Amino acid sequence: MDDEDYEFETRSIHAGQEPDEETGALMTPIYANSTYVQDGPGDHRGYEYSRTGNPTRTDLEANVASLEGGEYGRCFSSGMGSINTVLNLLEAGDHVVASEDVYGGTHRIFTQVYDKYDLEFDFVDMTDTDETAAAMKDSTELVWVETPTNPLLNIVDIDATTDIAHDNGALCVVDNTFATPYLQRPLELGADAVSHSLTKYMGGHSDVVGGALVTNDEELDEQFGFYQNSVGATPGPHDCFLVLRGTKTLPVRMDRHCENAAELAEWLEAHDDVSRVYYPGLESHPDHDLASEQMDDFGGMVSFEMDASLEETADVVSETNVFTLAESLGGVESLIEQPATMTHAAIPKEERLAAGLRDGLIRASIGIESVSDLKRDLEQAFEKSLN
Repeated sequence: MDDEDYEFETRSIHAGQEPDEETGALMTPIYANSTYVQDGPGDHRGYEYSRTGNPTRTDLEANVASLEGGEYGRCFSSGMGSINTVLNLLEAGDHVVASEDVYGGTHRIFTQVYDKYDLEFDFVDMTDTDETAAAMKDSTELVWVETPTNPLLNIVDIDATTDIAHDNGALCVVDNTFATPYLQRPLELGADAVSHSLTKYMGGHSDVVGGALVTNDEELDEQFGFYQNSVGATPGPHDCFLVLRGTKTLPVRMDRHCENAAELAEWLEAHDDVSRVYYPGLESHPDHDLASEQMDDFGGMVSFEMDASLEETADVVSETNVFTLAESLGGVESLIEQPATMTHAAIPKEERLAAGLRDGLIRASIGIESVSDLKRDLEQAFEKSLN
């Protein structure tokens, strides 16, 4: 199908996928092959070894690229695999500027894996473009953006930040996991590439782990492909099949995630036990206007803060019944967690507190259950833990 002729909802179901010519199978088959027959030495039919390429993965890569409005897509065995691939582009002495409240796993790979290879990382408040510009150096080669950020849901101006990166000769890569391409398309705003944890909303059912990179730059895609094959963090065909199943319902799921999150955020903002709510859909959010400009809706993630100790906060997230105490996000079921001891535990406490990740912070991935049940569940958890 010619992607330019169809809307997002149609592409989510059909892009990159055609019925099997031989059997007529509607769904992309799971090509469980490690190797492929060759017609002669070096004369193959597009596939030779499944680390290098697999037909199920090819369909997923085309689908994800279409949804992001990109020409080229590469998929990986996890979101961290995609982040690692971007870092493979760097050389000793290079400098990276990143959002100060990035996902804990991103912070870990930056500071505990690649820092020893003579790479330099600075974490700044990217909601302040002046601070981002001031952090740039002659050696800056990469600006790493999360928006909305994890877990404080700050909004970074992608267009302005991309300009800053390009003015300094650096790449700008945006982690679009929280928003998904249904709500936000960074390539349209000038980003060089988009990174995803397909584990989250794109898969949507908490049953698969994967990652992706999408770009419009052919040379950059070739580099991604080289490291994808050389390092080998590639997804299996069954994983690709599951994500393809997930992207088909992405639009309808995201509509419900956004609807529930918006109502729950308003309820939390009015609650006596909650001191602050982080949700870009609230008019009280400092970046609400920017989010309204660069996003089509505000997402399914809500973080909130209580004037409570680490132990009291742990009690709250442990007392829920509908919300499940677990890491990750983006599934149809609602999840709740304590960033300080779970998703962001890899960040040293001093850095965590300086970035605003306080002990009373709770992050919730709002699912598609009845929102009234979600409210009642949080209410009873507050009553058991705080009163």
